[in-house]
Amino acid sequence: MGKVIGIDLGTTNSCVAVIEGERSVVIPNAQGGRTTPSIVAYTDKGDRLVGDAAKRQAAVNVSQTVSSIKREMGTDCRRTLNGKQYSPQEISAMILQKLRKDAEEYLGEQVFDAVITVPAYFNDAQRQATKDAGRIAGLNVRRIINEPTAAALAYGLDNGEAQKILVYDLGGGTFDVSVIEIGDSLIEVLATAGDNHLGGDDFDTCLVDYIVKEFKREHRIKLEKDMTAMQRIREEAERAKIALSSSTSYNINLPFITMQKGEPVHLEKTITRAVFEDLTKQLVERTSGPVHAAISDAGLTPADIHKVILVGGSTRIPAVADMVTKLMGREPSRGVNPDECVALGAAIQGAKLGNQLIVGSAASEVILMDVTPLSLSIETVGGVASRLIERNATIPCHKSQIFTTAANFQTSVDIKVYQGERKFTRDNKLLGNFQLSGIKRSMAGHPQIEVTFDIDVNGIVKVSAKDLGTGNAQQITLTASSNLSEEEIERARQEAQEYENADNAKQELIDIRNDAEQLVYKVEGLLKEKGSTLEKADKKRIQGDCSQLKKLVVKSSADKITDRQAGEIKEAQAKLEESAGVLW
Repeated sequence: MGKVIGIDLGTTNSCVAVIEGERSVVIPNAQGGRTTPSIVAYTDKGDRLVGDAAKRQAAVNVSQTVSSIKREMGTDCRRTLNGKQYSPQEISAMILQKLRKDAEEYLGEQVFDAVITVPAYFNDAQRQATKDAGRIAGLNVRRIINEPTAAALAYGLDNGEAQKILVYDLGGGTFDVSVIEIGDSLIEVLATAGDNHLGGDDFDTCLVDYIVKEFKREHRIKLEKDMTAMQRIREEAERAKIALSSSTSYNINLPFITMQKGEPVHLEKTITRAVFEDLTKQLVERTSGPVHAAISDAGLTPADIHKVILVGGSTRIPAVADMVTKLMGREPSRGVNPDECVALGAAIQGAKLGNQLIVGSAASEVILMDVTPLSLSIETVGGVASRLIERNATIPCHKSQIFTTAANFQTSVDIKVYQGERKFTRDNKLLGNFQLSGIKRSMAGHPQIEVTFDIDVNGIVKVSAKDLGTGNAQQITLTASSNLSEEEIERARQEAQEYENADNAKQELIDIRNDAEQLVYKVEGLLKEKGSTLEKADKKRIQGDCSQLKKLVVKSSADKITDRQAGEIKEAQAKLEESAGVLW
């Protein structure tokens, strides 16, 4: 069996890791980075870019670039790229494909299995969408695991003494907080809370809005409708946010941001940390509610927490660490890398599922117990949300409850399943519905209908209903209406495979050119070194063959080489290898 990789599919950046020996290690991408920007783009010629390449062209091709797609998971959102509409699952699959390819190049073998992380506060639709993205990317998703839980798993291997920790996870687009107990070979999530629309992107937006407002005040120019200018400002705002984590001020300098009366206008502005903290104060304060909720749901107080672990790149913002210190009465620990620990923990869980851990190692002994983040209920008379499973119930879990009919001689009932904490279903999220028919005709209140909820280790829900009088039953594995159908998933998977095959074919052409170029350099070096020792005819033939191959290489382009050019290069390369044999 091949390796099971761990993937942190992030809003801003993603990361992939794998177990080597007893340790979990981050897999660098093809560009040498330890994280990959979660950005997808298309060039004007229809070439697809993912990661660093997509990020580099974002400012000059805004309409063909998509970032932060994770925030749209589980919704009906569609983005148009290269003249075609894509779902969040399909765009996420493009990112996953790149991570998978980078892992395969690193490991030297094909990768089929993965554990993928999600925010702890992701609902059922978002979890299912993430799993579908993995399938489209050609991955067998062995498990969906909560990001704070993965971070705790990575932390717990080296800090296995009994303790209660709070994982404060503020990433690019989501915020989670989990209270976790680490015991003797046991990592148990006690409670979780969060906000799926709070993260580093929001901090960037606050700064962007301020810069645009100040520019308008100074120059009386509106930049909001200039997509290229706004993209440049957003990129600079992100750089400013990062710089202000270690510096007290940052000078924004964007020349030629726009034109006025035929003259270029430049954007120059110094942002101080004090200004940034004032702009984002309300965002930092929004994290306090989920922190209090998670601690309360776990039946603890801040004094009962032994350590606070910071996860997610946005926790590097000084005001965030200050807020955590204020809430918890102690400074947070920085014992894990906030950008990498989630992927590292996912890799550990993946290796456990794939039986790839060394027997007796710390990781092989760890048992992981997670929870469901939101309550699950069905709709009863009056639109009331009748809960069967409370939030923070340990998963996998199974719960049944007896209901009855509300009208006389009812022969069928609609089972509507909701997720959320409000008392009425109108305020919660509908996950799915189905009808149980064939109920024996009788007066209201007589039939006994058993409704059963099952939540698997991925947090994905299955609901069944059974009429105890007739034995008739019906069940549904919940997939929200925003999720793709099996046909759509299969079609997207095939398209992704076709794109991967095309990319591989293109890579083969590029490799042919690069190999030829290396051969030219090698032969030229050897001619300088050994040319005087060669027969005159041999030397002339080698020089001619080398010159011919060099012309073909120069004439071709690394990113535009054609099949015909590759064939000519291979032919010339074979000729040079034969004539230059006397040099080896």
